[in-house]
Amino acid sequence: MSDLFKDKYRIESTRLPGWDYASSGFYFVTICTHERAHYFGDVLIDNNGMTSVALSNIGKIARDCWLDISNHFPNASLDEWVVMPNHVHGIIVIGDNNVNTFCRDEALPRLYKYTGPYPQMSKISPQPQSLSVIVGSFKSATSYKCHKQNLNFAWQSRFYDHIIRNEISLNKIRRYIRNNPQMWYRDRNNPEGLLM
Repeated sequence: MSDLFKDKYRIESTRLPGWDYASSGFYFVTICTHERAHYFGDVLIDNNGMTSVALSNIGKIARDCWLDISNHFPNASLDEWVVMPNHVHGIIVIGDNNVNTFCRDEALPRLYKYTGPYPQMSKISPQPQSLSVIVGSFKSATSYKCHKQNLNFAWQSRFYDHIIRNEISLNKIRRYIRNNPQMWYRDRNNPEGLLM
């Protein structure tokens, strides 16, 4: 197969080149449903103007699978998270980090330097216990449980991530996630909200 043919159909990775996504760090992820369909429920506003997400059966499955991540990946823990009508936002902590030390330079995730016999494979294959494997497992478990119950559901391929590099950024992202239901009417993932 020619290199031209391979490059034509190659999907660019959204991961940061050279970064070891299995190393210790705080990662902000956004995982969307296929075509941003509202599988997970609805954002409701009560009489006092307070918002909340009323999860559908699929939304409850996604929530339960999210909360189960640490049971399957002992190196991962969960920070702030929310299940929205068509996406999940969350902070996944890989490794033994804490807020008091992770913002120091020496506590940031190291750059990945593979020294094994298959350097090309290391660039395209997710590393064990890495962010891609964790998110992929979450997506697979959610899909499996939905399909087992004959629930129509599909994820968007891939996901979005942001490496959190300091405590200021961490706290901003935590607030963003916490306030996501209140901001739903302005969310780019909410097509109806853009019309308001």
